[in-house]
Amino acid sequence: MSVGSVEAEGLCVAMVCDAGPEVGIGHVMRCLALGEELVARGVRVVVVADLDRVPWVAEQVRRRGIEIASPGPDDVGDVRDVLARLEPSSVVVDSYLLPASVYADLRERWPLLALTDGDPRGRVADLYLDQNLGAEASTWAIPEGARHLGGLDYAQQRREIVRQRPSAPKTAADEHTPLRVLAFFGGTDAFGVAPRVVRLVARAAMAVELTAIAATPALAEEIAGIEPAPGQVVHVIGPTDTLAELVADADVVLSAAGTSAWELFCLGAAVGFVCVADNQKDAYVRMDQEQLAVGIATLAELDGDSADAMARMRDLLGDVRLRERLRAACWAMVDGRGPARVADALLALVRDRV
Repeated sequence: MSVGSVEAEGLCVAMVCDAGPEVGIGHVMRCLALGEELVARGVRVVVVADLDRVPWVAEQVRRRGIEIASPGPDDVGDVRDVLARLEPSSVVVDSYLLPASVYADLRERWPLLALTDGDPRGRVADLYLDQNLGAEASTWAIPEGARHLGGLDYAQQRREIVRQRPSAPKTAADEHTPLRVLAFFGGTDAFGVAPRVVRLVARAAMAVELTAIAATPALAEEIAGIEPAPGQVVHVIGPTDTLAELVADADVVLSAAGTSAWELFCLGAAVGFVCVADNQKDAYVRMDQEQLAVGIATLAELDGDSADAMARMRDLLGDVRLRERLRAACWAMVDGRGPARVADALLALVRDRV
């Protein structure tokens, strides 16, 4: 049974997230899904992050009724100061940057939920969330008495994603002519992947209508200078509030193998992933091996004009039965109810501490 809004009234949850042009916005975006669920239950939610350099993300946070408290230049010390002023009922941390010692300090004062990607690496918490493929079978050591929420049942989906989830996966009869392809690589695209993938699509020389989301004006200019192949049309747009709708309308999605992967699964997309960081490698390989998506390339393969990357791209764009299988497989993996399950666990933890 869910912990309802009556029990949640008067509670405050602080969410400490990494964010910025260098580290991206994935940490904030997956916390937004849990934040939305908590706000709907009457909880005050405050994101503790420096969002000044990613104003589009700050607007997304505020639009959901979530407050922002920005730490100063001394991230560790100022995070502690912000939390001391807030006096939250519990703390959620989604960070690769905060030292393990900070987790220990926070856990001494407040019930603590830590979002991890695999091994917690000494970061202590009362509740762990690892929303990655296969994480339900994790054998990582966690503190005695702590609880581990692992696997795609706990994948965090924003409400705008769940609203676009189809009642059944798209079939060949639902596809467009020419094929509609969407390419996006996060809110900052720190590695400049979008132009490289647009070039790969152009070299594949297959008729498509490609929409590429450019995170910055410089990336938009670079994409605009790429000559499409005959039969191809390329649209370049900036960061958008309608990403879920664009994914739902697309026949193929090209993206990074990061936290947005589970949103694409929830929407039943036929996806070609690019591995843009070392911490994505395990998921990238596993999704390809389990035939949930096509692993198009690593960054090195993109830069090296890999023949394998070209072959994978052409397979994805040219094989309708492959796309049908991918959509059916990933749609069945993520049901969109992860935020409610995690909110139940977090609020139960708070209740038990009272």
